[in-house]
Amino acid sequence: MKVKIPSIIENISVVESFIDNAKEKLNFNDNVYGNILIAVTEAVNNAIVHGNKENKNKKVEISLLHSKNKISFLVTDEGGGFDDTKIPDPTNPKNTTKIKGRGVFLMKNLSDKIIFEGGGSRVQMVFNLF
Repeated sequence: MKVKIPSIIENISVVESFIDNAKEKLNFNDNVYGNILIAVTEAVNNAIVHGNKENKNKKVEISLLHSKNKISFLVTDEGGGFDDTKIPDPTNPKNTTKIKGRGVFLMKNLSDKIIFEGGGSRVQMVFNLF
């Protein structure tokens, strides 16, 4: 399964529908669904805002791969990427009052495995189904 959307923040609703359809087809439990919904929508939001700079002519692609025990979401933007090791830790006391900077932290903590590729313009999040 795959969907490609223009980089418009309102298209997050398309991603939510994509995840809902995946849940119906693959029948994963509510805990996994909640983790996927938050992590994938955060990844797409970051791709739209930070990767593609909300340029509606640039696209974000969301792909889903699954096996018996795992489901993976791959989110790809057309931006220049980023270095995930240079993102400040939002749990550090000097960062707890900052409004931004929690997305990658959530993605890392809600997925069972996360891989940044393409210099940061592509992220793969793996979720164990059982």
